[in-house]
This record gives sequence, C-alpha cells and structure tokens, in this order.
Amino acid sequence: MSALICGSFAYDTIMVFHDHFKNHILPEQVHILNVSFLVPDLRREFGGCAGNIAYNLKLLGGDGLAMGTVGRDFAPYAEWMDQNGIARDHLRVIEDSYTAQAYITTDQDDNQITAFHPGAMNFSHHNRVDDAEGVRIGLVSPDGRQGMIEHAGQFAEAGIPFLFDPGQGMPMFNGEELLRFAEQATWMAFNDYEMRLMIERTGKSHAQLASLVEAIVVTRGGEGSTIYTAGGEIEIPAAPISEARDPTGCGDAYRAGLLHGLMNDMDWETTGRIAALMGAIKIEHAGTQNHRFDREAFAARFEQAFGRRIG
Repeated sequence: MSALICGSFAYDTIMVFHDHFKNHILPEQVHILNVSFLVPDLRREFGGCAGNIAYNLKLLGGDGLAMGTVGRDFAPYAEWMDQNGIARDHLRVIEDSYTAQAYITTDQDDNQITAFHPGAMNFSHHNRVDDAEGVRIGLVSPDGRQGMIEHAGQFAEAGIPFLFDPGQGMPMFNGEELLRFAEQATWMAFNDYEMRLMIERTGKSHAQLASLVEAIVVTRGGEGSTIYTAGGEIEIPAAPISEARDPTGCGDAYRAGLLHGLMNDMDWETTGRIAALMGAIKIEHAGTQNHRFDREAFAARFEQAFGRRIG
C-alpha cells in the first residue's frame, strides 16, 4: 500500500535564542513591537511537511510518495532524498521560484517564531492526486492554499481515504473551508491550539467535528495526545525522551507514525504510541531529518517505553 503525502518541501534555517521570548516581549507594547534576538546557533536543514513525513515514514519501512512543488535551488535536497531512498517522482520543479524557506527561531522554552516564504509551494495545485498510481491512503498537509483545497477534493472524488493535517496552514482558511475539509477527510490531526482554532472558526463543537470523520487526533506535546473516535477517547502517553534538543518537525514525525499505523491496519492504541515515539526520537535530535534508527531498535524502544510490543 502506498501513501500519497501532499505538502511542502522547504529549507529550514533554524536559529536558537539562548533566553526566553517572554523576557523580551512586553504584552502591553505589542502594538509597537520591535525586537531583535541574538541567535548564536544557526543551521540550515532539509524540511517541509511532505519531506519530513516521507523521511520518517521511510525510517518505519513505509512506502510513501511525496507530492510537492520545489524551486530551482532544490538540487541539494534532491540529492539528499536520493541518498535516503525517498522517491521524487511526484515533485514538480518551478524554475522561476525558490524552494519554500522557513526561518525558525526557538527559545529555551521551545517556543518558536517562524517567518515563511512559500516560493514554489504556491504552485502546488499544478500537481494532481491522480498523477500518482497505486495510492491507497493520502495526506493533505500544509502546502499552497489552492493545492490543499484541490488535493482534498481529488482524494475525496477518487474515494481515497485521507488524513487532513492543516498545521500552520490553518490561517489561510475560513470556517466554511475548514468544515469542507472535515467533510471530505477520513481522519484529522491537530495540536491542541489548532483544535481550538478549528472549533472557533467552524462554529462546530468538538463532538460535532468528531462525528464527521473516523478519528480526530489531538497532540499536546509532552502531555501526550488524545484520539477521538466513535468508540470514545483514547489517551496516548508521551514517550520518554533522553533530551529535548529541537522540537522542529516533531509533529511531522508524529504524522508519519499515524500513517504507518493506518497503512498497516493497526489499532489506535498502537498507532498513537508509534506516533508518540516517533515524535520523541525526533525531539532528541537537532533538525528535522537527522535522526535514524533500524526497525529492531525502534521495536525495542517501543516495548521499553510502553510496556507492550508492536503489533
């Protein structure tokens, strides 16, 4: 079974601020905000939601097809994908654009301030779901606005179940549009803030939204996550970590775990825990695609973390 992962590819410029944003932002003065953060640590990483999810799914042994639009500067990223065995068949190069660029500053509380240049991502609607063959499951993650709308509609029209994961793309859509996504999707995934925003914008209660799909997954960082299904709420604990080095890309690693479970018909208790462990492994490493493991090591750590075996 192949998963078609529709979403962004980006270069992430990640900076670390050795203090707390809250110490430098005065709430009563935000209307004239003018701040500068000294960031001694800086690195450039391969990122973007589709790229990150495809990378993590590959680590789990999954067959993921990434679909996205990239710029004329994509060659180093393309080489990285080839080295890691990640297919590039459904990437479209937009020659007069740059690949999307994210500039992320993280403080010592793991809060983040991000500036994002979409670049080639704005042309994501040039790709079509039916360009890919053998797709049994899909994912609509943050991408160009029109691309997200069209890809969700194309999955629904083709009868392909898909996970709607709007992430940082939520501000692009009004309540009516978000509700349409919910009506088309099979599953939805949010962090706790995004879930509250989804409720506020659609005017639908948590229960009403949950009735539209087979499951809603809500992550809460170190507090774990909750999976809402027709059968009730399933609490998923956070996996233990050795060190929290970088939260960037943890949500994408978690989503790869969800896809892996769904592709292999696993129950939600197992699927959620695989996702949680993926997020934990990612946060222990700087960057979004610098962690590695083999399946035996993952299975052993899963059993150690949760007191049960996979499967």
